Amino acid sequence: MSRMKDNLKVGTPDVKMDAPSHVDGVGQGNESGGIEQGPGYYKTGERGAGRASAKSTARRSTGINADARNPIDPSSPTLTPA
Repeated sequence: MSRMKDNLKVGTPDVKMDAPSHVDGVGQGNESGGIEQGPGYYKTGERGAGRASAKSTARRSTGINADARNPIDPSSPTLTPA
């Protein structure tokens, strides 16, 4: 069933209003181990306070032929969307 709201045609909501925002099994952005588990990252050492430092490859943004989407010149930065 659809209805009009603020001059827009809207349908029924997919979730209940009191549904939790986090579900077990869904990773949070602040969990440790992101560099080791995330595809498209490689370690470059450590920086202040012993935190891991990393750089990214095109695999971080796409899984479709990622090697062909890396920069041609290895000294060029990888500009992936953040």
